[in-house]
Amino acid sequence: MPNTTKNALEASLKKLMLKKPLDKITIQDLTQDCGISRMAFYYHFKDIYDLVEWACLEDAARALQGKKTWDTWQEGLLQIFEAVYENKPFILNAYRCISRDQIESFLFKLTYSLIMGVVEEQSAGLDVTEKEKTFVADFYKYCFVGLMLDWIKAGMKEDYHGLVKSICTLLSGTVAHSISNFAGNPGERS
Repeated sequence: MPNTTKNALEASLKKLMLKKPLDKITIQDLTQDCGISRMAFYYHFKDIYDLVEWACLEDAARALQGKKTWDTWQEGLLQIFEAVYENKPFILNAYRCISRDQIESFLFKLTYSLIMGVVEEQSAGLDVTEKEKTFVADFYKYCFVGLMLDWIKAGMKEDYHGLVKSICTLLSGTVAHSISNFAGNPGERS
């Protein structure tokens, strides 16, 4: 079933966030703007922040469509930055109005699926535990999110293409090497 109501709420939220801060937008503002009832809003979301998270994850899912392999992760990372940049007013408004923990949580969910796809592919056939794969994915997730948060905090002024290129240069071969290190040292596992 299509998410027509959710998509309408997302569009209204993004439109309203161009006019006022997130913390000044009410559920009544949203429902009036898109012509639905408050009950319909609460059927889909517990509050506005739940809608913000859903909207961000939907944008990310569209950006990452099929980009979770070794050959495509760099394109996936670029598309994450593009999705954030294309929604710059929305993201900056949300960044100013919700806690850093909530922003980090969203970005962690977003980048983890990209990285874990690469980790799973690179570890196929190797003697690597799920715990070790998760550790590798978490390590790189924290790197990506830290850099993205710095970029957002600075107002997204730096060209994200250059930032992604630097990340890709720095990480070239390191995920495979990390997995190989775990596979080569089974006796040192905790």
